[in-house]
Amino acid sequence: MTRPLLELAIEAKHFNRHRVIDQLDFRLERGQIASLVGPSGCGKSTLLRIVAGLDTAYQGEVRIKGQPPRLHSREVGFIFQEPRLLPWLTVAENVGFDGGKAGARDPRVLELLAEVGLSDFAQAYPKQLSGGMAQRAAIARGLFTQPALLLLDEPFSAVDAFTRMRLQDLLLSVAARHQTTLLLVTHDVNEAAYLSDRVIVMASRPGRISGEVEVALPRARDRRDPALARYEAEILTLLDDGETSFRDPVPLTANEIPLEFSRLAFAV
Repeated sequence: MTRPLLELAIEAKHFNRHRVIDQLDFRLERGQIASLVGPSGCGKSTLLRIVAGLDTAYQGEVRIKGQPPRLHSREVGFIFQEPRLLPWLTVAENVGFDGGKAGARDPRVLELLAEVGLSDFAQAYPKQLSGGMAQRAAIARGLFTQPALLLLDEPFSAVDAFTRMRLQDLLLSVAARHQTTLLLVTHDVNEAAYLSDRVIVMASRPGRISGEVEVALPRARDRRDPALARYEAEILTLLDDGETSFRDPVPLTANEIPLEFSRLAFAV
């Protein structure tokens, strides 16, 4: 039997005395696309940081290809809400950043830029790109190391609706071509249903899984398909059910805000 690509069983995650994740357990098979949806503060982004190896202060076990997460592992790519391109580097240099000084000359850079429609902008600088173009460059950078697992933290929330739809289709296309497994955080229920094979719904205080929806629709999907709307309604019902058990949180004091929040803000 083939082992799942991602095995996650987190017993608890605390920020000082505050439990932010509780008994969170799921598996992700190779080639699957899964979305995490839930209210703000339920631990979705924290969960991505744990999988990426950016946060090791938790109780439980996480395995990627049978091994614990490692910081800067080439097996895991990360795409953030903003492109976070380095402004002093060209687009090609940003995409090939993980390859060091010679990274921009790696043949994969031009191949990836062609896939995301930026072949003519290899020598451009980030300030010369639109928001959608910059996020396409970020997708190419995330795929440069040929990761088995690509993590995405609300990657399309900063662009307009039309650009968002185009980026969603681009992501599906390149993920299928590279056989990349995706774990996506989103607040957009439509996006979760359209992109995903599985939608994992979380509740908050502490963060935990309140349910899961398997989207059994073939690709390519039609955004106007009534079946897709029914899956969205199922997700919304789980979200609403999870919030009925909402407990007012004890607010964090200033000196209890975890340092990793500020560190991650500057991560590339």
